[in-house]
Amino acid sequence: MFEKLDILAFGVHPDDVELGCSGTILACVAEGKKVGIVDLTQGELGTRGSAETRKEEAAEAAKVLQASVRENLKMADGFFQNDEKHQRKVIEVIRKYRPEIVLCNALEDRHPDHGRSAQLVEDAAFLSGLRKIETVVEAELQDAWRPKYIFHYLQDRFLQPDFVFDISDYFDKKLQSVLCYKTQFFNPDLNEPQTYISSPAFFESIRARSMMLGKRIGVQYAEGYITKKMIGVNTFNSFIQHTT
Repeated sequence: MFEKLDILAFGVHPDDVELGCSGTILACVAEGKKVGIVDLTQGELGTRGSAETRKEEAAEAAKVLQASVRENLKMADGFFQNDEKHQRKVIEVIRKYRPEIVLCNALEDRHPDHGRSAQLVEDAAFLSGLRKIETVVEAELQDAWRPKYIFHYLQDRFLQPDFVFDISDYFDKKLQSVLCYKTQFFNPDLNEPQTYISSPAFFESIRARSMMLGKRIGVQYAEGYITKKMIGVNTFNSFIQHTT
């Protein structure tokens, strides 16, 4: 039996999770939550680095984030589809770790893989709750499992978030996890082609986006999320400051 996780964060490429929701992961781990990361592809079509270097970088970033587990489903970068074959792979990993919350890519974005993977994970999360869909892992028939919430983190395009998560105490460590990807971002010591994300300006945009979202709720840094499912509350206690 695999360890049950509270949160399972999906990224279509290694570094998506770090860029999109690593501050949230760090905050949740600090609260004692168990968080896992699943990369759908190895990022093998990336202009800089290779699948091998991305694997090493992802492992280093997982240590920074104190993830309970990180695995890669090795789907074809750029060419995976939202079909039964790929949905079953995601269903298997959701049923393996039984998360209450799933974090995944933006519903639409500059990179076409992002939106496609977002819908793949969302569809698979629903199907994972249907007991008549049978999946077997390590010769064991899996039980049906449907996460309570699917939250899509913001990426390159600015989409209006449904809520934002305060990461002020964890922003520096978020950047540390991103910098584990030495081949992908600005690095004057590398003789690699320049890309959209390898300039110093792109790295500064991470800070600017986090500051902008933080300003919306009166904190220094935040990460934004979109949810298709309405979030309900049954108390205002978390919104009220108690004094003695």
